[in-house]
Amino acid sequence: MADPTQNWPPQLGVGPTGQSPVAPPPSLPSPDHPDRGKGQHEGDSTTEDLNSWMHLPSSSQETAHRSVTNEVFANQINLDKVPFSFSDYKHSDFVDVFQESTESENEHGMWTADDTYLRDKWISDDELAGPSHAVPPTGHGIQIISERDLTQLTLIRPLKFSFHEQSDIKNDFQILQKRIEEQEIIQEYMALDNKNMHYEFNCGNELCNRDKNRYRDILPYDSTRVPLGENKDYINASYIRITNSGEEYFYIATQGPLPTTTDDFWQMILENNSNVIVMITREIEAGVPKCHHYWPVSTKKPLELKHCRIFLENYQILPYFTIRIFQVVRKSTRTRHFIKQLQFTNWPDHGTPAPPECFIQYVRYVRSIHLTGPIVVHCSAGVGRTGVFICMDVVFCAIEKNFAFNIKDIVAQMRAQRYGMVQTKEQYWFCYKIVLEVLRKLVTLDLERLKLHHT
Repeated sequence: MADPTQNWPPQLGVGPTGQSPVAPPPSLPSPDHPDRGKGQHEGDSTTEDLNSWMHLPSSSQETAHRSVTNEVFANQINLDKVPFSFSDYKHSDFVDVFQESTESENEHGMWTADDTYLRDKWISDDELAGPSHAVPPTGHGIQIISERDLTQLTLIRPLKFSFHEQSDIKNDFQILQKRIEEQEIIQEYMALDNKNMHYEFNCGNELCNRDKNRYRDILPYDSTRVPLGENKDYINASYIRITNSGEEYFYIATQGPLPTTTDDFWQMILENNSNVIVMITREIEAGVPKCHHYWPVSTKKPLELKHCRIFLENYQILPYFTIRIFQVVRKSTRTRHFIKQLQFTNWPDHGTPAPPECFIQYVRYVRSIHLTGPIVVHCSAGVGRTGVFICMDVVFCAIEKNFAFNIKDIVAQMRAQRYGMVQTKEQYWFCYKIVLEVLRKLVTLDLERLKLHHT
């Protein structure tokens, strides 16, 4: 817990580091090791099974070495809190055949439903709602959020912000800028990367679970893995709890679903009562499959799974990310659950997003619509981009609440709960670059205009 007297300004890169990050444990040999991919229960594996396991790709195939450039971006922005209500996204022509239960709605927003489902007919180009798009077309779907609201999300406004706080922020901005220019951030990442913590991966290494992993070297710790159902079945997903200044932030970090794990993925969403899915990848990048298309491609035809039926209710394609609203119906109970998926489509095959404002908007919008359960975050392996998102969400909340924060400590906490979080030094550097941009905006903010806005 941070010192309560250290409210603002945040101490960047200094202070307690909390738990140490992890390095690959003995159960996960290095990529060059001849036994790469062998589990801890080698005696249970046949030669055929072991060869299949070793043919799983390594997460290192996701990333390439990239040069780091120091740059600061500037755009004029403002911020208002963006409200969220599912009722805002119902089209006037949509016919809802779900009948309310005889009992009142419970706190999770569940209703009973009939077996017949009339679908809305207000989107002509249904295929646009399916695969991700780098350059969005215009005029498709119903507007869920306006450009003005997105622009307002970019500026993070502290609860307490006077000329004194602005002066302190300016000093922190200058210190951080110098640290970036002198490559101190990279040295900090290297120190994190060299820390060793040993955890067990027994469940992910079990023969029956190996095919459920997208990458052979990214497995959840047994101590933090997400169990499924009464039998506590396996899915490659980890609970992540980050504590900062006495507040806890709760996430599920998971890999991009495989065709064979899509049912498990949606079961996890429902069992944890999560209303937001954060997807930070396209289905295919540079010709390499990164994530199975686990949602319906059309508003007229639901996705049929073993235990549930998923409807696409609405979508909006924006320049940097796509918003989709799903209605998930449990077949056994006929209850429904509304879930919002935000797919970030502007992360390049190599490098990090530019300008950083687009990612700031994305992270802030996710936080503004979160209602229940842990925020479910996935990229392909569920460690690199996923870690960047979680780190930035915690930092943005800290700045907004005048809390101290420490990026190194946040990453260390994540790595103590899932192996490899914030996977590369470029991703770690990107976290600092985003914070630098947020502080720069606060340094240049017109305080008089801000006071008028608050009144």
